[in-house]
Amino acid sequence: MIVELFGKKIDAIEALTSISRDECEESLAEFIRQAWHIVEPGAEYIHNWHVDMICYHLEAITSGVEFDDGTKYNRLLINVPPGMMKSLLTNVFWPSWEWGPKNMPHMRYLCASHSMDLAIRDSTKMRRLIESEWYQARWGDRVQITKDQNQKTKFELTSTGFRQAVAAGSITGARGDRVIIDDPHSVEGANSDQQRASTLEWFLEAVPTRLNKPMESAIVVIMQRLHEEDVSGVILEKGLGYDHIMLPMRYEPGRAYETLLGYEDQRTEEGQLLFPSRFPEVVVDRDENAMGPYAVAGQFQQSPEPRGGGVIKREWWTPWKQPSYPPFDYVIAAVDTAYTTKSENDPSAMTVWGVWKGGDQTAVVTRAMDRDGQMAILNRQYKEEHPRCMLMYAWAERLELHELIERVQETMDAYGVEKLLVENKASGYSVAQELRRVYGYDEFAVHLIDPKGLDKLARLYSIQHIFAEGLIYAPERPWAEIVINQAAQFPRGKHDDLVDTISMALKHLREIGLLVRGSEWTANLDDSRMHQGAGPQPLYPV
Repeated sequence: MIVELFGKKIDAIEALTSISRDECEESLAEFIRQAWHIVEPGAEYIHNWHVDMICYHLEAITSGVEFDDGTKYNRLLINVPPGMMKSLLTNVFWPSWEWGPKNMPHMRYLCASHSMDLAIRDSTKMRRLIESEWYQARWGDRVQITKDQNQKTKFELTSTGFRQAVAAGSITGARGDRVIIDDPHSVEGANSDQQRASTLEWFLEAVPTRLNKPMESAIVVIMQRLHEEDVSGVILEKGLGYDHIMLPMRYEPGRAYETLLGYEDQRTEEGQLLFPSRFPEVVVDRDENAMGPYAVAGQFQQSPEPRGGGVIKREWWTPWKQPSYPPFDYVIAAVDTAYTTKSENDPSAMTVWGVWKGGDQTAVVTRAMDRDGQMAILNRQYKEEHPRCMLMYAWAERLELHELIERVQETMDAYGVEKLLVENKASGYSVAQELRRVYGYDEFAVHLIDPKGLDKLARLYSIQHIFAEGLIYAPERPWAEIVINQAAQFPRGKHDDLVDTISMALKHLREIGLLVRGSEWTANLDDSRMHQGAGPQPLYPV
C-alpha cells in the first residue's frame, strides 16, 4: 500500500515507521511508550506523571542545558519508591534514546548498581532493545553493536559508544560520558556501617574521576532512601550540586519543593498517592503493614527515619500483665560476652525468650513458670493464634570468665533453656567452649552465631517489623524495663549489650521458622489444610 507523506509517495509501513521515529526523537516519554513492548512484552505500559517529570530532567542533560554561570546541567539525584520504573527509565530507555533517536551513538555509559546481577539485568534489556527489529528499523543506520565487543557486561557500537555494567565499588579502569548509579546500596548494606562507608568512599573518591569530560559529563543517581547517611544523604549534606527530584509514595506538602528546572510534585493533598493506577490504596496499605515503619519511611517516603525516631519503639513491646507466663513450646537464650569487671567496659548480658501459641481446644497446663521464675499450676484456655514471643528474663553484669559461665548456667537451669546463642567472636567462642567443657553441652545446646558482616544496627533493623506487629511481649518487671529502655535508646545509648542479645535471639527464631508473622502464619495454615492427613506438626524443629 502506497501513501503520500510530505509530498512523497512511500510505503504505508515505511510511513508509520517514519512517524513513530519522529515522535520518539521529540520525546523520551514517547519513546518509552513505543518501546515498552520490546523491553517488557508481557506487561501493559501504564503511564504516570512522574515519568514525564523524570524524563524532562534527563532530556535537559541530553540537550546540554546551561546555567547562567556557564556550567552544565549534569548532576541529578532522583529518590523514588520501588516499582516506579526507575531502573528501566534511567538504565535502559534513556541511553537507548540518546544513542538512536537523539543521534548520539558515541556516548559511553557506566551503569552501576549494588549488585552485579542487577547491573547485568538492565544491560541485557538495553541490548535486547537496540538489537530489536523495531529499533533497528528506525535507527539501525546509527546504532550497530560490534561483533568483537558484545557481552552482557559490556557492549560497544561501531561508532565507539559503549555501555558497561559495573557493581558499585568497582568502577576503576573505565571512563564514561554518563555515570548512572541505580540503587548503590542494598537494604542490608545501607544499614551496615562498614558496607555503607565503603560505598560512600567509592562514590566520593572514585566516581568523579571516571568522567570523560569533567565539565560536561553527567552523573545520575536514582535510588530509594535507606539510611540517613546513604549516598543520597551525603549528596544533600555536602551540597554537591545535584538537582533533586524527591517523590514519596504518599504526598507530604511540607517536604515538597521545586527542582532547579522549575518542576514540582503535581499532587496537592496530603497523603495523595504517587502512582495510584499501579499502586492503589489497598496495595500501599498492604505493603506498608508488611514492611514495617522504618522500611516505609525510607523506601516509600524517602525519609530514612520514621517520625519519632528509634529502631525499636517502647510502645511496640506488648505488655504481659498476667501473673504467670503462658505454656512455652520452646525456650531460647542469647548471651553477649565481655568477661571483665572493669567498670569502663560493657557488661556481659543475657536474655531468655519463650515462644508459644494456642490450640483449637482448651490447653490444660499442669506446669508453667511465672515471671519470677517460680513454677505454678495452671488450667487456662488459649484460642488459636500464630506464635508469639515473650521476654522471660534478662540480666547485665560485669563478670570474670568463671563467674560468667556460672551465671549463664544458673539462668539456663532456672528457665529451662533449650538452646543458648553466643556470637562467634573471641570472647564468645571461649564461653561456648567452656560451657561445653564444664557442663557437657553438645553442639545443639550451645550455638555460635555468625553475624555475616552485618553490624549491630543492621541486625536490629532486620527484626524491627516483628516488634511493630506486636508479636513481642514483656512482663512489667524492673529488669524488663531496662531491656526496653536500652532498645529504645539504641544506637545512641551508652550500652548495647542487651540489644545485641535481642537481635541475636529473635533473628535466629525467624531464620529457623519459629517466629512467624501473621500473614505467614495464615499462609501456613491454609497450606496445612491441603494436607489434612499429615497430622499435627511440632512448633519447633526436631
